[in-house]
Amino acid sequence: MTLQPPVPQAPVPPVAEPPAVPLRLWMSVVLAVLAGASILLALPPYGLWPLAPAGVALLAAATHRRRLRGGFGVGLLAGAVLFLPLLWWTTFAGGWLPWVILCTSQAGFVGLLGLASAWTSPLTDRWRGLWPVLTAILWTAMEALRDRAPFGGFPWGRLAFSQGDAPALRLAAYGGAPLVTFAVAAAGGVLVALLWRRRPAVTPVLAYLIAGVVVVGGPALLPVAEPGGATKLVAVVQGNVPRLGLDFNAQRRAVLDNHVRATLELANEVAEGKQRRPELVVWPENSSDIDPLRNQDAAQQIAGAARAIGVPILVGAVLRGDKPNEVKNAGILWDPVTGPDNAQTYIKRHPVPFAEYMPLRPIARFVAGDKVDLVRDMVAGDHAGVIDSGSVTVGDVICFEVAYDGIVRDVVTGGGQILAVQTNNATFNEAEARQQLAMVQLRAVEHGRPALMVSTVGVSAFVDTEGHVRADTGFNVPAVVLRDMRLSATTTLATRSGHWPEMAVCALAVIALAGALPLRRRRRRVAVASATSPESTNAEER
Repeated sequence: MTLQPPVPQAPVPPVAEPPAVPLRLWMSVVLAVLAGASILLALPPYGLWPLAPAGVALLAAATHRRRLRGGFGVGLLAGAVLFLPLLWWTTFAGGWLPWVILCTSQAGFVGLLGLASAWTSPLTDRWRGLWPVLTAILWTAMEALRDRAPFGGFPWGRLAFSQGDAPALRLAAYGGAPLVTFAVAAAGGVLVALLWRRRPAVTPVLAYLIAGVVVVGGPALLPVAEPGGATKLVAVVQGNVPRLGLDFNAQRRAVLDNHVRATLELANEVAEGKQRRPELVVWPENSSDIDPLRNQDAAQQIAGAARAIGVPILVGAVLRGDKPNEVKNAGILWDPVTGPDNAQTYIKRHPVPFAEYMPLRPIARFVAGDKVDLVRDMVAGDHAGVIDSGSVTVGDVICFEVAYDGIVRDVVTGGGQILAVQTNNATFNEAEARQQLAMVQLRAVEHGRPALMVSTVGVSAFVDTEGHVRADTGFNVPAVVLRDMRLSATTTLATRSGHWPEMAVCALAVIALAGALPLRRRRRRVAVASATSPESTNAEER
């Protein structure tokens, strides 16, 4: 019998990786619109906080595996859907053009997030368990960038500010707003990792569900700081603003008169025994747009109110600067005996660009014309707003400053026992006031300090260290509210750590972006090899 030599077997070609296919473009567009709308509805004044993780998940799915320009475009669309209605109140002060420019710039950051998500898609394709942490890292890094640039940043619309009534708010005591954003985005990452599985297995699904429950509901079990100091009675005066029939100077005088009148009425109630005497009275930002340090009549009005109530008043005033077009936005402690105290005066450190000062004025004049000359140059202060009234040390921040992590932290590390946010919402609407109040909620938890927000027109309110809003007023109505506030000297982990955890997350974002590069190159090589293989060529010929 003749043995036949073995027939050599042709080598089995390696199985090519399946192509990484994104969703159809129309599906990504729809998901991007839904993502922006979900995050919008999670934020005040709507407050549907569970929609925030859903919005994160929708955007992650919309950008996954897209080309870079597609990821940027999808993110930009989601950002536009979010910011155009969220910041609509800015049109009341500046008109439609500044609103469009501001919203476009903020949407651009979400576009960069979409680009980064598309770039890092190979990481989550290879290690699906990375999706929650990678999504959280990219969101936190994007907000860190948006909070700082350009011109000092604009932190409005952070995920953290949507969690005022959510368990995740308690995380602020451990890592501030960045940790709250991280947790919300991680929950969104859990959701998209769960839904992206075409053939879900029981074990991974259960793991993702447990992780989601822990991230969303787990913070409810965390303790927050409880003030242990003395209790002080504090009054906030919301004098309201007249709307029609007055010229500019008469309007300013009427606002001052309203706050003086409300304080005198409170003094009468104290004298009659109907109210306890507060130990501090707080007026809002712009309660005296007439400089009381230069205008004797305004000074006499404020001094009369302080003498009548018999305790210091923290007055929000606009002061003239050293140059003709300069002003200062100030909180002045006005003593009933000695009057204004220069040593206990805070000058706003972070004026709002294009509203309180005009950067790039020649370029702005080219875009907006002579209207830019209506914006005066507000001079920034050089120290934190720590004001000692004698009975209580106030950490004072003015208006939009409450959105900035570092400014609020500085008044706490400087010795503030309570937080006071002096604001003027008269130019805007109630939606803006509610958005600002959500920031006050987060700051109270973050630093373990009872807080108050006082506005010319509302909303004014007190907030405890668990983030609960107490005694909030209506909008566009006069009101005087008194509440006991327990002083605090405790220091939370968030206060002690400052911005370092956020910077660590930014470093991880850079590592993730760099780590995706080898996988992207490998995917490109596989795609090229697949396109030039004989099977592919024969298929094309057939």
